[in-house]
Parts: sequence; structure tokens; C-alpha cells
Amino acid sequence: MSTGPTHAMSGLLVWGGVSVAALGEALPMTPQTWIVGAVLCSGAALLPDLDHPEATVAHTFGPLTHGLSKAIHWFSHLVYRATRTRKDANRHGGHRGVTHTLVFAVLAGLGTMGVVQWGHKAALIPLLFLFCALAVRGLLHDWTPKGHALGVTALSLGLTVLCWHWIEAGPPEQARWCAAAVSMGCLAHCLGDAITEQGCPILWPVPFSYQTWYPVAPPKVMRMRTGGKVELGLLLPVLTVAGVWMSVVSLQRTGLAPWISYDLLTLHHIPPGLASGR
Repeated sequence: MSTGPTHAMSGLLVWGGVSVAALGEALPMTPQTWIVGAVLCSGAALLPDLDHPEATVAHTFGPLTHGLSKAIHWFSHLVYRATRTRKDANRHGGHRGVTHTLVFAVLAGLGTMGVVQWGHKAALIPLLFLFCALAVRGLLHDWTPKGHALGVTALSLGLTVLCWHWIEAGPPEQARWCAAAVSMGCLAHCLGDAITEQGCPILWPVPFSYQTWYPVAPPKVMRMRTGGKVELGLLLPVLTVAGVWMSVVSLQRTGLAPWISYDLLTLHHIPPGLASGR
């Protein structure tokens, strides 16, 4: 699953599901926090593909991100060659390498938490700007070709200003939510790639079947071709509908729409006092 819209919508769906579960356990989350997390998770769902210089996401900011992508590709290739076993494929290139692992997802989340919790504006703004741009590039894939870096930059800048306002005014636990959003987005990407023909080395560096880069994947009959009819004609529409629906449910449960007297997920009646206190 390497098409941008599918990855971005999978990130939105995962964030919606995680936030609904968290709110069900009475963990605090404001509507502003949810929106910031949705942007980060949708953007992070494309972050691992920065290891592929030819990917659309690698052209988000034109030559700047393309150069960064080449560097990540080179580093990923070095890590692969240094940690592969005899059972691993003798491949060249860094795509679906270290950025497509659970280790990377965790480190990306921890790094985000550190920046949001202790960083200054000079560090926070580029972080938000990057994830906003990745989300825009992924969700508006058909309307933002590789060469339209200026349009992506302008739209992302507007989103960044809004996100920065929310993060600055957010609750103390916002840093943890941001970290969770980035980690979940990266993990959503890996799970999406795992159901394609190539699989995804999520478990690295833990050896499995004597391979440190074991391609985790379901049986071949259950895999799909990247950009094929199953992904674009079935999976993407389902993810889009489910992602939007879970987003609306999540926002309702943060207290954004207290006038709605029914829970949009269960359709159960909400007592007036509880509806305004979610």
C-alpha cells in the first residue's frame, strides 16, 4: 500500500480508533488536541516513504525533501547491509528499510514528544510544518503533483499556524498525544505495506526465521498489488469512509458537539449532563 491517499487515510482511521478507545477509558483529550493529532498521524503515515527518492512524498518541498530522501535512502541501505543475515535478500537500495520498522515508529514518537514538550518555537514550527505538508501531499495526491511544491507549502503553512496555536494553548498531556499520533501514523504505514506483495520488515532487528529483515505479510492469497484495483477501488474508499466516520465520533466524544443527544458510534442516548461533559 504505497499510494499517498491510502496511507494518509489509514493514519486518520488509526488516530480515530485510538482516540475513541482512549476517550472510552476517560483519558483527557480536547477537540484541539484531537485535530493536532489527526494532522500528525495522517502526515506520519507517509513519513516512512521518505526512504524512497522517487516517492511522491519525497517531492513535498521540491529539491529540499528530495535531497533529504536521498540521504535517508543511503542511510537505510547502509543499515540493511550491516544488519542482514545470510537468509535476508542480497538487495541494494534502502526502500522499506529502517524507516519501515517498529523501532523507527517508537523513536519518531519519542522525538516528537521531546520537541513538543521541551522545544522552542524555532523547533516546533518546522516539525508541525513537515507533518502538515506530508498530510496535504498524501490526502490531496491527485491535486498536488510532484512539481507543485509551492502550493503544498502554502497550504501547509496555513495549517501549521492553526496547529501551532492549538499546541501552544494545549493541556500538559498534549506532548504525549502528539507522540502517540506520530508513532501510530508510522505503524499504520508499516501495516499497510505489510499487506502488499513485498511485505514489510516491521520486526527488525528481532530475528525471525533467521532473518533480521523478515518481510511480515499475510499469506500470498491475501496480499494486494500496490496501486492496484483492490487498493484503489476497494480499500481506499473503505478507509476514507471509516476514517471520516471515526473522526466525527472522536470529535463528538471530546465534547465538540454537546447538543447531539445520541452517541454516533453506538447510537445510544446520552444523558444531557454527560453529553456536555465528555
